[in-house]
Amino acid sequence: MATTPETKKVRPKPVLHEDFCKGCGRCIESCAKHCIEPGTEIDPATGLIPIRLSLDACNGCALCLEACPEPYGLDTEVPHIPGTENLGLLQKAAAAIESIPDERVPLPAMRSLVVKGTYASAIGALLAGCRHFFGYPITPSTDGAELMAKMLPELEGHFVQAVSEVATINHMYGTGGAGLRCMTFTSSPGFSLMLEGLSYMVGAELPGVVVNVMRGGPGLGNIGPEQSDIKLACRGPGHGSTRTITLAPATPQEMLDLTMLAFDLAFEYRNPVLVVCDGYLGQITGRVDLPRSMVKPGLPSWAVWGDRAHRPNLHSSILLSEPDQEAHNFRLQEKFARMAAKEQRADLHRTEDAEVLIVAANTPARTAKGAVSALRNQGIRAGLFRPITLWPFPVEQLLPLLPRAKALVVVEASAGQLEDELRLALSYANVAPPPIFRVNHLGGILPQQYEIVACVDAAVGMGNPATSTNGMERTLS
Repeated sequence: MATTPETKKVRPKPVLHEDFCKGCGRCIESCAKHCIEPGTEIDPATGLIPIRLSLDACNGCALCLEACPEPYGLDTEVPHIPGTENLGLLQKAAAAIESIPDERVPLPAMRSLVVKGTYASAIGALLAGCRHFFGYPITPSTDGAELMAKMLPELEGHFVQAVSEVATINHMYGTGGAGLRCMTFTSSPGFSLMLEGLSYMVGAELPGVVVNVMRGGPGLGNIGPEQSDIKLACRGPGHGSTRTITLAPATPQEMLDLTMLAFDLAFEYRNPVLVVCDGYLGQITGRVDLPRSMVKPGLPSWAVWGDRAHRPNLHSSILLSEPDQEAHNFRLQEKFARMAAKEQRADLHRTEDAEVLIVAANTPARTAKGAVSALRNQGIRAGLFRPITLWPFPVEQLLPLLPRAKALVVVEASAGQLEDELRLALSYANVAPPPIFRVNHLGGILPQQYEIVACVDAAVGMGNPATSTNGMERTLS
């Protein structure tokens, strides 16, 4: 019987799947119609250069399919990849998963505790529902890790002394990915080693809490108190355009309260949160009142939990396609903008009529608070502006105070790292500050009250640049 156009079998033409093509060229040699050419564009998913098809002259001989050594590189239809039969169903099931919300469990009334700062932070973590701790000993933060090592086994929790700070932060990556509350204590050199892993956590959008008890630097430095890591915490921990909310407690009570808050923020934004204090605050003891409730954690829907329902979930910080990576970055930046708008926190002390604003955080803020009282006794209307969030810097609370302020005095145990945050925030707000004076100490030495008073006296009385004295720089900027 003669073949008619209606009965003639149409041979399928090849379909290229670029992700599986290595550009070996065997199909090019097999094609008598010259429908296949070497490629010119790198596939960002593989780093290879797949071939190019031009099928106008193709007769469907299928010789190229036989020549292709890679399964699914050339095919006549969308390839079937073993193990993906039920992927669509699983994805639909995952989309329907609901998060198990956290619960607040009431605590009985208790007497106040008198504990050191690192202990207060550890207690706050336990009350926040943290049952997974990873860490590597480093002074002056080790006391907090020691308390967690004692307490967690009694609470059916897990304490792991990692082989290094690098291992620590990667343990936290995995635990945060499982939707579990985890934390670590570290100090400045150890924090430096965690920056790569923190960037991975930001990129993969995983929660975790890092308490950094800052010490003198650079290098090994010493174990004295210094605010040496503000720039690392605020200007992006690790590589990439990263941001982490950075909380700066000033008392043992705030070490507890802000550590608890850090866990809530970490899970609200799916992002690591930092609690930074100086070595002095980590070691001093103070009165601490426990909250009225503790947290029984739930389970977020995005967790890689290990059961069938959560099977399609994936956490990764790698996107080899440049457009995909850019889109991911834009989405992260939108999230950071929400953080910056919502999470600014500050403590204002006697600022309602202040003509001189002292800006300080952590332990130096406590010294500055005493200086405010001394200056008020001299008839100088001074006030303390204490940022509780170093990032985002609480510029919205600061701006209403500036029209009355004749000078700002930044007090810090670092070489201007807090002042840099202040200046950047004001610059982005398009606000020119009044003259800025500063009191700086380094190497484990904290600013003293008499130095702050003397600097304010200079700012009020001189109005001109002054000289440095005893480690204190009093300069109009």
